[in-house]
Amino acid sequence: MPLDRPTHPLNSLGFAKPPAETRVVVAMSGGVDSSVVAAQLAEEGYDVVGVTLQLYDHGAALAKKGACCAGRDIHDARRVAEEMGFPHYVLDYENTFREAVIDEFADAYLSGATPVPCIRCNERVKFKDLLQTARDLEADCMATGHYILRKIGAAGPELHCATDANRDQSYFLFSTTPEQLAYLRFPLGHLASKAETRALAAKYGLAVADKPDSQDICFVPNGNYAAVIEKLRPGAADPGEIVDLAGNVLGQHRGVIHYTIGQRRGLGIGGLGDHPLYVVRLDPDLKRVIVGPKEALATRTIPVREINWLGDAAMTSQQEWHIEVKVRSTRPPRAAILRPLSATTAEIELLTAEEGVSPGQACVFYESEGSRILGGGWIWRG
Repeated sequence: MPLDRPTHPLNSLGFAKPPAETRVVVAMSGGVDSSVVAAQLAEEGYDVVGVTLQLYDHGAALAKKGACCAGRDIHDARRVAEEMGFPHYVLDYENTFREAVIDEFADAYLSGATPVPCIRCNERVKFKDLLQTARDLEADCMATGHYILRKIGAAGPELHCATDANRDQSYFLFSTTPEQLAYLRFPLGHLASKAETRALAAKYGLAVADKPDSQDICFVPNGNYAAVIEKLRPGAADPGEIVDLAGNVLGQHRGVIHYTIGQRRGLGIGGLGDHPLYVVRLDPDLKRVIVGPKEALATRTIPVREINWLGDAAMTSQQEWHIEVKVRSTRPPRAAILRPLSATTAEIELLTAEEGVSPGQACVFYESEGSRILGGGWIWRG
């Protein structure tokens, strides 16, 4: 009768084998977060392979600061790999990124929506094509520097908010599928603060320890997204009318792409007495910006589509779910009722009205009590 083989205890990435026999691809943006992940795993003895994506024109990238995946960032990622002694590859994903992220970004603004390209990048590039590259490299898993937690529940891996609520990136990762979640690892999610991350970078002697965090969308220099859209879609900034809710013309605007739902400043039309006016709707077909009082921004019913559901039971197994939702990355979760319409569409009823709910933004679902992310979808007009 054959003897049972001794089982190896689970390593820190959850595999029953020594770190040296566990290959992990680390998605390296060149920033401090992903650099610390790579350095930490290398120090623990894992077979680390660093991969950095070149996502847009390298000439422009070299002159761009304050965003990920630029020329300087590629250099920084390569330097960390050299310091820690693991291989590093740069992959040209420029065409993929343009087709999967930038083109939709431009078209969304042209349609009057306010897109979130970082979510689409995770969904369509990093956690799709890059993840497949990691599999092609025969890696056991792929690790990133995102601040989010992956926990093993009764039905398998679950997505949970990061320990540090100020760094939590769950809003940008709701579209991670169960299959992707089984392969991904997020080693920074348990840290209590960004200061801990920088302390680890200093401990490993990384040159990026004091590097500033990325602030801009990577392909939008200085936050001027309108200039990017005009370059991609000539004529996108055609002027038009600013009208009130009754259709009365109050002034002229310099292109619908310059405005977002909830915007108050920069309208150039003043207010109605003591009541300021806000952008409440955009009509790109008529080239109109519709404005109104603050109360006109209040919304309680939100149509959501392209839902990625991460709950254990099927979303459609219940007529309604009592959850919490985020409708902007910078806002706290609010109590809501989710009513499924199909496996990928639903209506969200907010128990308290929210202002500035905008088509093109994500609506992310959370447990009412607890830290688990139940998925999310995209807000649309209905």
